[in-house]
Amino acid sequence: MEGLETDNNQFYTILLIIFLRYVILASVAFVIFYYAKKNAWWFKKIQRKFPTLSDYQREFLYSACTALIFAGLGYLFFFGPLEKYTMVYKDINAHSPWYFFFSVVLALFVHDTYFYWTHRLMHHPRLFKYFHRVHHLSTNPSPWAAMAFHPLEAVVEFGILIVISFLFPIHPAAIGLFLLIMMIYNVYGHLGYELYPKGFSKNVVGKWVNTSVNHNLHHEYFQGNYGLYFLWWDRWMGTLRSDYDERFEEVKGRIDSINQVIR
Repeated sequence: MEGLETDNNQFYTILLIIFLRYVILASVAFVIFYYAKKNAWWFKKIQRKFPTLSDYQREFLYSACTALIFAGLGYLFFFGPLEKYTMVYKDINAHSPWYFFFSVVLALFVHDTYFYWTHRLMHHPRLFKYFHRVHHLSTNPSPWAAMAFHPLEAVVEFGILIVISFLFPIHPAAIGLFLLIMMIYNVYGHLGYELYPKGFSKNVVGKWVNTSVNHNLHHEYFQGNYGLYFLWWDRWMGTLRSDYDERFEEVKGRIDSINQVIR
């Protein structure tokens, strides 16, 4: 009984961390951009219209379901019978502090590759309706869409942790930091507003970095722009939408248009 209680506590702890991370980050973004500054910043929104209440509810419910699936799989792989087969190390001194942060960066690069190819695969006509259609019900996404996946897609999304934990040594705290960065960028990607400055999509750094405009175009048109953090796979594979730079500049140029009207 004591072992079962410990197992339950571990599962609920993982679930609480996953759910609170999503709720806190999505709530902050939502309150700022969809409530407090909605009227003042309406012209900055990538798609001018706002999602409906039913859209927010659907995104939240599917995200809550995703949190449950992530927690169950997380327990199985990192606290259950499969833990001994991973390369996760518990002793923080087993590797240097430099390696700790290197492992986080490496995880981000591996994740970007994993995401691009699984994401593109789930857009195959034979797979889309079973895996990815639920996420694309948000054609005009809000921050609440960050984890709004069909259960099958949720399993695929969790797969990156399996890949990482079997690919190279990584500490649980590094996994936590990686997942925090992932969620922040995921909320930003579904924000519906662009935070990077004008001209960013064309400069020497920005041309390789994914943006909210880029991912919003993917939700609006369903084709192209499959990357997560970076754009090199989209550029190398020819899947970057041709209208991306133009749309980015159009969105970021609205503030100049408003200022001219005011003057």
